[in-house]
Amino acid sequence: MKLSTKGRYAVMAMADLACHGRTGRPVSLADIAQRQEISLSYLEQLFGKLRRGDLVKSVRGPGGGYVLSRSADDTRIADIVLAVDEPIRATRCRVGSPKGCQSDHSRCLTHDLWEELGHQIHLYLSSVSLADVVDRRVLSRRAVQAAPVAQPVAARPVEAMVEA
Repeated sequence: MKLSTKGRYAVMAMADLACHGRTGRPVSLADIAQRQEISLSYLEQLFGKLRRGDLVKSVRGPGGGYVLSRSADDTRIADIVLAVDEPIRATRCRVGSPKGCQSDHSRCLTHDLWEELGHQIHLYLSSVSLADVVDRRVLSRRAVQAAPVAQPVAARPVEAMVEA
């Protein structure tokens, strides 16, 4: 499973917009391009799709740029990826096609596994908001769900070993 640069760059640019647009002022694509090291012409293409997907609004004139159409809390990462025409799937088969990826058009033995993986990725990206990314709450979500792991003695700082 590989997410192309189109989806990754769209999420990076939207996170930058959410972070730098908190004051309500429009953010220029040139500023986003410079901070995120993404081609300006590529960002223009992506933002055209994001605007058509109703995720951003353009503001014309001096000091113009882009603003989020809705709050970062209400913007899901899956919405961003799908808005730039990035399918979230892990199979080689075409989505919705009864034909499989085998030369005889049957589905391979692992088709259901990869189809479910694509579904789980979509569910995960739908559960993460743009605000989660900007506020760096993505890893903490996993940490809260996971049980703490004991640190081996050899990995503890020397001060901790002396106190023990």
